Amino acid sequence: MAETVASKRVHKYFNQIEEGITESYRVAGEMRKKGLDPEDRVDIPLARNMAERVTGLISIAAPELADEKIKATVSNRIQELEKEYALLDWRVALKIGEEVAKEKFCKFKDKLEAMEIGIRMGFAYLTLGIVSAPLEGFIGLKIKKRKDGKEYLALQYAGPVRGAGGTASATSVILGDYIRTVMGYAKYDPDEKEVNRWAAEIHDYHDRVTNLQYHPSDEELKFIAQHIPIEIDGDPTEKFEVSNYKDLPRIETNRLRGGFCLVLAEGVSQKSPKLWKRLSKWGKEFGLEWDFLEEFLELQKKVKAKGKTSKDSDEKIKPNYTYIKDIVAGRPVLAHPLAAGGFRLRYGRARTTGFSAAALHPSTLLCLNKYIAIGTQI
Repeated sequence: MAETVASKRVHKYFNQIEEGITESYRVAGEMRKKGLDPEDRVDIPLARNMAERVTGLISIAAPELADEKIKATVSNRIQELEKEYALLDWRVALKIGEEVAKEKFCKFKDKLEAMEIGIRMGFAYLTLGIVSAPLEGFIGLKIKKRKDGKEYLALQYAGPVRGAGGTASATSVILGDYIRTVMGYAKYDPDEKEVNRWAAEIHDYHDRVTNLQYHPSDEELKFIAQHIPIEIDGDPTEKFEVSNYKDLPRIETNRLRGGFCLVLAEGVSQKSPKLWKRLSKWGKEFGLEWDFLEEFLELQKKVKAKGKTSKDSDEKIKPNYTYIKDIVAGRPVLAHPLAAGGFRLRYGRARTTGFSAAALHPSTLLCLNKYIAIGTQI
């Protein structure tokens, strides 16, 4: 707080807050030591920045990281990596995950636990240390056998991974694959039945449980399943069983796995353009073999366009039919894909929108006969 560029009055204000917090924690700690509470310590750790927030969060799952000196070392290392790459750069998550997995800060029970905590640490950085997804959404790591006897890794997810958002949950898969690479494990080798199970499970989840934000086609799902170098797996979260491809030896349940469906559909599939934008620049430097995303994006464009292109464009722009596919009856449609004379809506942020909001110009609302109400989702 003392480094904040501000007036002396504001510095004094910040210092008063810090002194008050420190005193409150001291008093609370003394009270806890009397043994009248279930625990003899204050549950909520104090974090002065994002690096401390990340390490504090993961120390809940890894008591080895709870030591104040170790937490400070990890926090300082995160800040060093941010200076080397950039603030919130995905590579920071990869590197801190690798160093925790290689037990550079402390020792863990075994190699599997070290890798699992490394993934949690990187995932917590990707989600800014403010959601429970690294603890409750990513629920563990399993080592499984390939057909040739080599070992590969399977990432375990559950429903709370939804809180991470699509981009972070997809990036956690890349993080897991990076840990797999640096720790020397083989790639996932799905057979035809497993590939078909991935596709069938996503369709069943969308049809029988809840509408996915993005519902990939059969072609997209099977392409990802055939090319992804690490398995996406998870606990069963629904009472329904998958409609087909049951009792597979390497998939432990026949019931639908909510975490698996969210990470595969709304994560890797939906966010693939964003993933490839980053990985195409530095993926090879980190040994990440995700070049299949480039081919996947071409496939995705063809699927969304239903094989059609704009007749009037030299560049042959492909339409996108997915956004009106599951529209609720009665909802207004601004324009059909590449329709002649269709209304094109550009929305964005302004000083008046605050955090995580979009804005429309007042004239736009008049042109649309005022049917888009303020404070609604588009």
